[in-house]
Amino acid sequence: MSRMVFAMGMVEEEVAAFYASLPRKRVAAGALFFDADDRFLLVRPTYKPTWEIPGGSCEADEPPLACVRREVHEELGLRLAIGRLLSVDWVNRGPPRNEGLMFLFDGGALEAEAVARIRLPPDELSEFRFVNLDESIAILPPHMHRPLVATVLARRSGASVYLEQGQPCTPMPR
Repeated sequence: MSRMVFAMGMVEEEVAAFYASLPRKRVAAGALFFDADDRFLLVRPTYKPTWEIPGGSCEADEPPLACVRREVHEELGLRLAIGRLLSVDWVNRGPPRNEGLMFLFDGGALEAEAVARIRLPPDELSEFRFVNLDESIAILPPHMHRPLVATVLARRSGASVYLEQGQPCTPMPR
């Protein structure tokens, strides 16, 4: 049996071992949905005390956009078009979480008819509501509120933003 030799003389097994040795990152994706008053949608999980943006963790070999489409359908019972990427936030490791990349996409404005069709999975989510940035500060932990503010501001300007720990690393739109 012949062995495939890659650049720098590495063979298949060495290349596989190299990739297996690389660090793993958690990847999650969510969508910001807005109502006619430019408030955004939050959902309340049954398994923790804080509210969240619709979305969740990417499964193995699942791209972030496919993940958010799947999660929105599972969490809201709706199949919705998902728009452009609004932000990527690198978050560091901190008990109990490992480091990760969080992708937020633009879900656009939901018509009243779509809001009326929202069906939450009762074992996972207990309620939803639309809030503005000022209202969200009272129900979101700081590690979620900071990137949300930057993302909403980027959306309003038509830009996207790269964040680290919720802090913009690219110039913020005016």
